[in-house]
Amino acid sequence: MVVLTDGGSRAEVVPERGALVSRFVVEGEPILYLDESTLADATKNVRGGIPVLFPAPGVTPGGKYLVDGREYPIRRHGFARDLPWEVRSQDTSRVVLALGHSEQTLREFPWRFEALLTVTLRGSALHLTFSAENRDSRPMPLHLGYHPYFHVPQAHKASARVETDASRAWDNRQGANVSFSGLDLTAPELDMHLIDHSPQGTTLERGPGLRPVELAWSPSFTTLVVWTLQGRDFVCVEPWTAPGGALQTHQGLLTVAPGATFSSEFEISVEPLARFVR
Repeated sequence: MVVLTDGGSRAEVVPERGALVSRFVVEGEPILYLDESTLADATKNVRGGIPVLFPAPGVTPGGKYLVDGREYPIRRHGFARDLPWEVRSQDTSRVVLALGHSEQTLREFPWRFEALLTVTLRGSALHLTFSAENRDSRPMPLHLGYHPYFHVPQAHKASARVETDASRAWDNRQGANVSFSGLDLTAPELDMHLIDHSPQGTTLERGPGLRPVELAWSPSFTTLVVWTLQGRDFVCVEPWTAPGGALQTHQGLLTVAPGATFSSEFEISVEPLARFVR
């Protein structure tokens, strides 16, 4: 585990569990939710923290896609969250982690690449920079997402809010493109993909007594996913670069030229206690 500190803030990163940011605490207040049992069990996907979703956020229909006439299997949310990342450098408030292609990744994603994730703690802000270099001889598709689990107690969900200007959404529970009129965070399960959310960020109001969370991201993130389950103390607010299944559908899919590098930024911040009125 890598521990980052700056002032009254602390973040923990677990390289061997997909470069997961497992905790982000500001002046004693946990900003992220974490199911400790899933972190401790290597056979389970971690439920909590900030999983990195690459190269395929979401579910690819049928679990496979075509490349030059050949089918490739791809797991839910891609392989980056399941593999160990290498720590390249670290100091008190910053760590750089790397994931490269391997025989295992080439069976699911037939491109040679190197991905870098830089996690930086700046006071009450957590900054993530992701880059992916295409080391192959062909253009490489790029689909990236983050899956942050924010700590929102079930009792607060009725008053919690995610700011958005979206008018259309893909409702994953219905499997349909629907007119969007709002988010019911108290539903048994909410899995809404906002496909025309235009601001490069949003605010999550977490309810009484908890500081709101400000999110900001690069223009490459064009889809905003909001997911929660009844009885669980989290709300996930997830920026993705394209809708789920983009490796198959090519909808919104980015492309990185041979030898080129894609880069993006994502920041999570909260107000310091002195500026937050409870």
